[in-house]
Amino acid sequence: MPRAAIDDNHRIALRVRPADKAVIMRAVALAETDMTSFVLRSALREAEAIIEEHERIQLTKRDSRLVMELLENPPPANAKLRKAARALPKRL
Repeated sequence: MPRAAIDDNHRIALRVRPADKAVIMRAVALAETDMTSFVLRSALREAEAIIEEHERIQLTKRDSRLVMELLENPPPANAKLRKAARALPKRL
């Protein structure tokens, strides 16, 4: 059974080709930091960008206009909405 990449001591093990490691080491030296800080900072930046991209709702211009129109001029509440509002506690 393969060993997990993440151990109990919160380490992450990476296997890299020598050429890739050389590029990373050069960037580490130019950034005047250490390997751990550089890799962690780079990985976190990429992880946050991917998460943000997947959590963002992207609307077409038509949909954006429709949302704004509904916010500015909401339709009257129907019976189900009024019933749900009455079921809410008086103070949240």
